[in-house]
Amino acid sequence: MDDVSRAIIEQLQEDGRRPYARIAAAVGLSEAAVRQRVQRLLDSGVMQIVAVTDPMQVGFSRQAMVGIRTSGDARVVAERIADFGEVDYVVITAGSFDVLAEVVCEDDDQLLDVVARIRGVDGVETTETHLYLGLAKQTYAWGTRGPQSPTSSDAGL
Repeated sequence: MDDVSRAIIEQLQEDGRRPYARIAAAVGLSEAAVRQRVQRLLDSGVMQIVAVTDPMQVGFSRQAMVGIRTSGDARVVAERIADFGEVDYVVITAGSFDVLAEVVCEDDDQLLDVVARIRGVDGVETTETHLYLGLAKQTYAWGTRGPQSPTSSDAGL
């Protein structure tokens, strides 16, 4: 991916409905060239353009991260849990949990049901549920900038 594609993605991360003409002006390409690049980025799976909702505003008052310890292949457990409709994010980790799953539910009863179903998946040894009490930061503006070298403030100097 070149710098122009990264710049196009950054434009769309700011506003997924931004017109191609405005993106073209910002990145120095024609509108047709931007349209073609966006289509290639979509077709290749490098990016998606989606509507991001606030779960609290659409009736999902309970969110949690469930840490899962497994026996056997954590990838198999992660695949099974990824099929749950209430689970919107699953990662395999190398920490104290083998799998982390973000769960979005309407209420505590639904969360209890989902956690029970997670515990029932073959290979799940234990779970630990972390309820979300507030959101301090959520961003999707990543993946376009290359690694940055630490500044003196990052290094504590």
